[in-house]
Amino acid sequence: MFAVLKTGGKQYKVASGDILRIEKVTGNAGETVQFNEILMVGGENLVVGAPNVAGAAVQAEILEQGKGPKVINYVKRRRKHSSQRRKGHRQQITVLRVTDILAKGAEKSGIAIAANGRGFDTTVAPVAPAKKPAAKKVVAENKPAAKKVVAEKKPAAKKAVPKKAAAKKAEDK
Repeated sequence: MFAVLKTGGKQYKVASGDILRIEKVTGNAGETVQFNEILMVGGENLVVGAPNVAGAAVQAEILEQGKGPKVINYVKRRRKHSSQRRKGHRQQITVLRVTDILAKGAEKSGIAIAANGRGFDTTVAPVAPAKKPAAKKVVAENKPAAKKVVAEKKPAAKKAVPKKAAAKKAEDK
């Protein structure tokens, strides 16, 4: 018997006893996890899901939590200046051994559902709380605005003319 399961955005064809290296699944070595997102179950009778097979599951034991190979990428930024930047990445992975493939009865197994590395279950979509309709805003009637009291401006005092400038004006006349 075999199954096609989906996890970490990828699909894997597995049989009982297979060892898989997948993207990180929460749990410690020795724990058993269950994958409920099964796309197809094969054997005597082939069952294809639309999109998933109802009641099917794959149970696996976590062998190891670790990191994948180091991937280094050099990014050249500017021409003629030999300026470059080095970017690296190591994907966190989980090594599993498939122990059992269930065609039916996955809900009653009592084994924890495999969750990805961010710590939540990917098989159940999060339910957003229902939003309350926004209260309608009451628009006030157009009332004449209160008149603002403006202080009266006093006439500005004449500027004092310097003595030299006053003397020149007198000479010009």
